[in-house]
Amino acid sequence: MGKRIIQQRRGRGTTTYRVRRAAYIRRINYPEKNGEGEILKFITDAGHSAPLAMIKTNKGTFFNVAVEGIQRGQKVVIGKGEIKPGNIMPLEEIPVGTNICNIETLPMDGGQLVRASGLSAQILRKDDRNVTILLPSKKEKILSKSVRATIGIIAGGGRVEKPFVKAGKRWHLMKARNKLYPRTSPIKMNVVDHPFGSGRGKNMGKSGIAPRWAPPGRKVGLLRPRQTGRGGKR
Repeated sequence: MGKRIIQQRRGRGTTTYRVRRAAYIRRINYPEKNGEGEILKFITDAGHSAPLAMIKTNKGTFFNVAVEGIQRGQKVVIGKGEIKPGNIMPLEEIPVGTNICNIETLPMDGGQLVRASGLSAQILRKDDRNVTILLPSKKEKILSKSVRATIGIIAGGGRVEKPFVKAGKRWHLMKARNKLYPRTSPIKMNVVDHPFGSGRGKNMGKSGIAPRWAPPGRKVGLLRPRQTGRGGKR
């Protein structure tokens, strides 16, 4: 009898394929009240691609993505204030054309959009109730004018340009985020390990599109077409 393929084994949630929770202990979140904070230090976190800034307020400390141009000891405004990198402001107070990041989707949710290194969104237009922003994917999104965002471009934009050099360094990064590495090609596996295994070389020996009613262990490869040829049945 064969054994579970990797896609099935990962779904069990065992320790082999479990996320390293310690990499995500520094959660990005905005304070619920307005005020002022001071940047204490910058932190490199395995669970985030961008560097994090630890900001202290009179209510405690919180973490936010670090943007270009900020420095240690800088004062950060939370609420209405000057248009300056690092400040956290509602969209209604930010001028059109400003680069923003860590944008809330609902008021007071702490920031959900545009949080990877080197990214930023841009405010396109405003009306009486909503604000339209342009995401890094070039998709437009309409949000409430009361949601908050951080002004600036997220630091660490050259991260993908630097090579890993060593396979072990990449392994540690992928392990922290529960990504499979190194990935073995299915046609290099044995026949008991994958439906494409033992393909006698680079040819997998069968179609890469699984049949319509294939069992779960066979549903690998490309998605099946909705139709079979011109005029075929759905």
